[in-house]
Formats: sequence, structure tokens, C-alpha cells
Amino acid sequence: MSIDMTIDFSLYEECILCPRLCRVNRKAQTGLCGCTHELTAARAALHPWEEPCISGTKNKTAKDDGINGGSGTVFFTGCTLRCCFCQNFPISHEHRGKVITAKKLSAVFLSLQQQGAYNINLVTPTQFLPHIVRALEISRPELTIPVIYNCGGYERTEIIDALKDKVQIYMPDLKYFSPVLSKRYSQAENYFSVASRAVLRMIEQTGPPLFDPQTGLLKRGVLLRHMVLPGAREDSIKLLHWIKNHLPEKGFLISLMSQYTPFYQAKNHPEINRRITTYEYQKVIDEALRLGLTDGFMQEKSSAREEYTPPFSTLEGL
Repeated sequence: MSIDMTIDFSLYEECILCPRLCRVNRKAQTGLCGCTHELTAARAALHPWEEPCISGTKNKTAKDDGINGGSGTVFFTGCTLRCCFCQNFPISHEHRGKVITAKKLSAVFLSLQQQGAYNINLVTPTQFLPHIVRALEISRPELTIPVIYNCGGYERTEIIDALKDKVQIYMPDLKYFSPVLSKRYSQAENYFSVASRAVLRMIEQTGPPLFDPQTGLLKRGVLLRHMVLPGAREDSIKLLHWIKNHLPEKGFLISLMSQYTPFYQAKNHPEINRRITTYEYQKVIDEALRLGLTDGFMQEKSSAREEYTPPFSTLEGL
């Protein structure tokens, strides 16, 4: 049974925001996420490369003034996972970013909305939730677009419960089925047991996907992402079977991604120090189709390109 939790600044003093439950006083030292109690972010900008129901398409969702809004992404420094292949490693592992206040973050949200953002996309937000929740409170009622919780799936159900009515769209990864793989590549042996419960709770909270009938943009719901890793297609297929057997039909969207690129420390693991093959990805797609997991998206193999990774050197939008 979950314990009701209030997300406030006192959580930084004995941090239990993520499943690692490190209980560190982040006012005195960094937690396992690598962060102190000071809110740090690396980039805030309109992002055109998310799934079409998040970033939109020019044909369907262009503004009257010709602006294609995109997703209003805010990238936060640090991460609760330690993925050796992280494409955002300059901020997740090397902790690049700028310290800002909750009030400033609120202004960033409203600025993105003014620029035409279709949503506010919080990327790896868990470690700074007290600030983020406060910024959302400051932003209301002026902030009217949906808020997206874009995470690695490694979340406490108590935290998901506490985000009810603050978040409209969850966009979690479901990275691994095997604890061997999750320990090797993300230093989280309990990843699947934690993430599977979190995903279920997200779907229970939002209900089935709700779209804007005019634009096709997602207004509420869960978009579940899985990136196929080199040499791990069987693990991906096991995940698909779990999804089919345990998640409610029509209760979520699925996004199967081929964009894996051997970033950061992937070179230390020869088996994943390459991109996936067309054969590997197609096998996973074929199984998804066979299982009837067709509500969602798949990527073209050309998506595995480094130019899709946002730059973090300029602290854009902050």
C-alpha cells in the first residue's frame, strides 16, 4: 500500500525522491543522482523531434502565424539512472547546467508557452521535483498547456501518486526486462520491478490517451517508449509480451525506437558499441505487430543519428 507523499523542499534533507532511496541530505552533499538541493537545468527550447503527437507536424498543427510549435522541453541536470550509453551524458553524468530558482523556472515555462510550445516537457525531472512542483504552482493559471513527465521509467509509485493533477502526460521509458542487463548498463538491478509498477500507476492515473481532435496532439495519457539495444532483441521481445499481458488494451501508446547510438561509455561494453541492425529492429517490430501492439509509433532506422541530440553547451532558454 502506498503512503501519501507531499512533494516539498524538505525532501532534499533526506532524499527519497527516486527508488534508490539514498536518504542523503542534499543541502550538505550530492545524492546518488549527483545533484544538490539547487535546481540545475541545461536547456529550455522548442523541440521538433519527439513523437508527432507531442511535437506536432507542420501539416496538422502549424500555428496561424506559421510557427510550428514543437514540444517545450526543459532538460534538467543529473539523473537517477547511470546508463552507460546515455545520449544526454553531458548533463546526466557530467552535470553541466545552470542553477536557477523555481520562480525563474516558472518564467521559462510561460516563455515556452508564449513561443508556441504545445506542451511543457520535463526531461529527467525526478531529482528536482520540489522545485518543479513549486514552479508549476507559480505558473498557474497562466500555464494552460499539458505538462509531460519525461523519464527513464525508474520512478516510485508514491511520487507518481503525488503528481496527480500536476502532470497530464507521462512519457516513461521501459528499458529492460532482464535485471542482468539493467545492472550492467544502468546500475539498477531492480529496474524492471520498479519501472513496471510505475508504468501501471501512470496509466491508472491518466486513463487512456486523449487527443485534441483538431490537431492530433496528445492532451492526456501515457506514451511508453522502448529503445531496442544491440544484441538485446530477445529482451525487447520479452518486454513486449509483458506489455501485452499486463497493460490495459487501448490504455497507452507505445513508441519503439531505433535511435540507439553508442554514446558515452558504450565503448566499455563491446556488445553494445555499435548501432542496431535493421534485422534486429525489424524482429522487434514484427513481434509488436503480431501481438497487436499497434497504437503508437515506430522510428525509421535513419533516426540513429547524432544530430537528433540537443546541444547542451549554450544553456539555451535559461
